[in-house]
Amino acid sequence: RDADLVPGDDFGMMREVMRRRFSRLVKEYPGGPEAEEVPDEGFPSWPDLVLVDGGRGQLNAVLETVRELGVRGVAFVGVSKGPERNAGNEVFHLADGRTLHLDRRSPVLYYLQRLRDEAHRFAIGSHRVRRSREARGNPLDAIPGIGAARKRALLAAFGSARAVARAEVSELAAVEGISLKLAQLIHDHFR
Repeated sequence: RDADLVPGDDFGMMREVMRRRFSRLVKEYPGGPEAEEVPDEGFPSWPDLVLVDGGRGQLNAVLETVRELGVRGVAFVGVSKGPERNAGNEVFHLADGRTLHLDRRSPVLYYLQRLRDEAHRFAIGSHRVRRSREARGNPLDAIPGIGAARKRALLAAFGSARAVARAEVSELAAVEGISLKLAQLIHDHFR
């Protein structure tokens, strides 16, 4: 995640997601989706349509970002719940400023609601996992001088915080980014 993102900044997060999603595509396929060659396996391809979970404001934030990136040939539509915020009254915001309403019994509306609900379920689940992991914490987080990069290096070298705790000073100092002084501090912390 971008360190500059403010928690709860919906527009900023939308911009970040679009930057991540399209930056590499624009670099790899500067001609856009029309000029796209067959992408490598595992490399994302150009979407035909991007549904934005939100109204005019979220859509405008997305459109501003993709224009800056030079994205062309992709349709963007914002989906909001409408003035009463009731399911079935969704408003579809088009890039040209128009809005659409689908019949409450429309199978297309039902399908789009299911897509939105699944996206929400996934986002909420991911957020819960991250919060749970943060709440549990990692014993390495309590050691002064151990930030994210050094923690990753230690965990990559030893496999777990428990293995780091059992390591000798010389083994700890052999990890890139860990000085002898810091290795001694880590060792002492677990004794």
